[in-house]
Amino acid sequence: MRFKKISAEEISKLIDEKAPFLPKKIKDELVSKLTAQEFSRDEIIKIIDLAAEQYLTSLIEPGEAIGTVTAQSIGEPGTQMTLRTFHYAGVRELNVTLGLPRFIELVDAKKTPSTPIMYVYLNEKYKYDKEKALEVARKLELTTVDNVAAEISTDPYEGAVAVRLDPEFLEDKGVTVQQVASVLKKYGDVEISEEDPYLIYVRVGETDLFKLEKLKNRILKTKIKGVKEIKRAIVKKIGDEYVIVTDGSNLKAVLKMKEVDPYRVYTNNIKEIEKVLGIEAARAALIREMASVLREQGLDVDIRHLMLVADIMTYTGSVRQIGRHGVTGEKESVFARAAFEITVRHLLDSATRGEEDRLRGVAENVIVGQPMPIGTGRVKFFMRLTRSDLGADNVSSE
Repeated sequence: MRFKKISAEEISKLIDEKAPFLPKKIKDELVSKLTAQEFSRDEIIKIIDLAAEQYLTSLIEPGEAIGTVTAQSIGEPGTQMTLRTFHYAGVRELNVTLGLPRFIELVDAKKTPSTPIMYVYLNEKYKYDKEKALEVARKLELTTVDNVAAEISTDPYEGAVAVRLDPEFLEDKGVTVQQVASVLKKYGDVEISEEDPYLIYVRVGETDLFKLEKLKNRILKTKIKGVKEIKRAIVKKIGDEYVIVTDGSNLKAVLKMKEVDPYRVYTNNIKEIEKVLGIEAARAALIREMASVLREQGLDVDIRHLMLVADIMTYTGSVRQIGRHGVTGEKESVFARAAFEITVRHLLDSATRGEEDRLRGVAENVIVGQPMPIGTGRVKFFMRLTRSDLGADNVSSE
């Protein structure tokens, strides 16, 4: 039996009538799925009622210990995570830390991840052409004298440092001998050998061998071109476009490049995102990174638990670690801080300062042995009693 197809506008009106409390995302999903099939009006109303019922049963009840549920929901699957995992970041030459070490990095709010990586998406002009993408990759990759030198030696008699360049390395990095010579001018007089066009002498007039060795090391680290911190840049095809995957991260510098699409550039360095794009971007990246680590390990953790962890870490306006130097160490309750770590010191310091504990949390109430302010313990019941309620009308005042 065929039904008259109900339009998306009519379904949207029905949802507004029957379940106005549904979030926009669920409402849009219902509309798209109901319009894709042929249902009668009664069937659509029944589906909307079922969706509303499911939504209401999934809501957290007042007084629920959401922190404990979140800790258990992440902690238990966390025991199944591998201790040491390196996963190729889409390209064989680069790997990225995953598993438990990466998750610990995230909740500890480490300043720099152990394997910082960027995905640099290019604009329309560059993203479909491999050669142009390789040009941008060469521009990004930090190239130092060490990357193009075949050998380097010191000559204390001449007071000079000799740098022999490798022609293959120069071609690979897109660097010329003149470029290398120009960056070395800051150390002294630079001379390119007439007999060997790849041999450069840097004359400093210094005969002390120890000082020449120090200068040699500085010369090796001298930047010729590229972006600081970007050690390698590899071009990879994702879908129908070319994307640059980098070993190292420098979001601020990369966003300034005209060849880059600034709306899609991504780094796994949370602290850098906070510094450049702000706390909301850092929170979103934190959720994305935690979800990615768990998903890669085949663990199914509800996104709301990860959102709660990210909220707790970022609600003050900066990314704080979950530990004694962050969230836990800054708890209002003395007993809660003492229960986590360094018990005696916390108690002594608090006693010295004359701190007061209002016993509003879970840990502190467990310590003193009274009901916790969660679930039924959160309800305070008061009753006004009269003399008649107590049966006092028949009692003699004597």
